[in-house]
Amino acid sequence: MGRVVAAHGRHDLVLMPDGSLLNCVTRGRKGDVACGDYVAATRTGDRSGVIDSVEPRSALFMRSDGFKSKVLASNVDQVWGIVAGAPPFSDELVSRAAIEAARQSLPVTLILNKSDLSDATAIARARLAPFAALGYQVAEVSVKSDGEGVRATLLPKLAGHTTLFFGESGMGKSSLLNLLVPNANARTRDISAALNSGRHTTTDARLYDLESGDGVIIDTPGFQEFGLNHLTPGQIERAFPELAPYLGHCKFYNCTHLVEPGCAVREAVARGAVSASRYALFSELTRASLRAASMT
Repeated sequence: MGRVVAAHGRHDLVLMPDGSLLNCVTRGRKGDVACGDYVAATRTGDRSGVIDSVEPRSALFMRSDGFKSKVLASNVDQVWGIVAGAPPFSDELVSRAAIEAARQSLPVTLILNKSDLSDATAIARARLAPFAALGYQVAEVSVKSDGEGVRATLLPKLAGHTTLFFGESGMGKSSLLNLLVPNANARTRDISAALNSGRHTTTDARLYDLESGDGVIIDTPGFQEFGLNHLTPGQIERAFPELAPYLGHCKFYNCTHLVEPGCAVREAVARGAVSASRYALFSELTRASLRAASMT
């Protein structure tokens, strides 16, 4: 049984039990193999093979827009968002990725990098406080000034897990990955070579084994946006933990929490018990989901 360490179009790179990398195509299937999948693969050459089957997945992390969905990774059991004070991170992107994690009941940790930049970090810390209040874990690190301390703090939290990394460009995600996985650059070169060089791009997720062999990181590309059109209204409302006390208490059992009278959620927003900005995101996502459903 091998594991997919990169998926690019119809070419999937599979790490075999003997440590070899096979550039595989998929027998009888198209486009539904993801980084992190466990697969049965047959070797057809020194560096090539065919994926015969994909094992059942425990979790699937994806994003979508109005036109298509993109599977980012599978078999993830925790999600880490890498953020920083400089440049400032996007609250909405973090929220959207955390909502997708909630769809799969995946715990989310937000890693505030560049903590040595005290002024920017103070602002970022304040912006992360609402996420912490909602139950997300937050950890402050400085890859640049305290590499050994970061390794000592974070590696135990990665052990035994398949951890997905997400974040915007400029947050220091690549620097953190290279600190935690010292052979990451070598693995990236191996992936590019196995996929015949130019085929592998930065739009693909990549899987890296920890040096201890106990746990892996799936690194996703730097996002500038994170669509959630694949979520249903029910999945969206359950992904906002602050709404939980009010769900089921509306006047109408099928309340969308958008326009109906007697809505417990909207009443909570009106009295300040639920953040107006968070409710605005909820409304945007729900309306998009309802539009998508009406078109199918």
